[in-house]
Amino acid sequence: MGRTLENKQQIVEELKGLLGEAEMALVLDFKGLTIKEMSDLRTRLQASNGVCKVTKNTLMRRAIDGNSAWSNLDSLLTGTNAFVLVKGDVGGAVKAVQSFQKDTKKSDVKGGLFEGQLLSQNDIKAIGDLPSKEVLMAQIAGAIHAVATKLAVGINEVPSGLARALNQHAEGGS
Repeated sequence: MGRTLENKQQIVEELKGLLGEAEMALVLDFKGLTIKEMSDLRTRLQASNGVCKVTKNTLMRRAIDGNSAWSNLDSLLTGTNAFVLVKGDVGGAVKAVQSFQKDTKKSDVKGGLFEGQLLSQNDIKAIGDLPSKEVLMAQIAGAIHAVATKLAVGINEVPSGLARALNQHAEGGS
């Protein structure tokens, strides 16, 4: 038995809600994946606030219809698709998908959309290669700490240098 019109409208509304919160969408070809493998992918995505939805392309088209932020996604809506919608750690979600693909050796990323821009497979790989948010924050904190330390040493050196100069002058003058 097929889905009712009301059921389809609920799915479209749910997709619109998810898209409204999402920062990025990835489109995966899920052909050949088992239910267990899809569950594994969904579990991996939870840590980075990612959601994996499998729906018909026509329902996704209806969800993005009239939404200029997601309209470019239409070109990727062919074949059997799973949609990874990310609202949070974009890099973490891409890494989770890449790790999943490496482990299962199935499913391909067809492309994605981030801030209205279509992403190629190379763009998505580059996002996955970026350090995590925590690592970047630690690097910035380390750089700020180094500058503060050098500044403190420099400020401390001015009176010390003056004291040494006065001391030399006093010793030389007597």
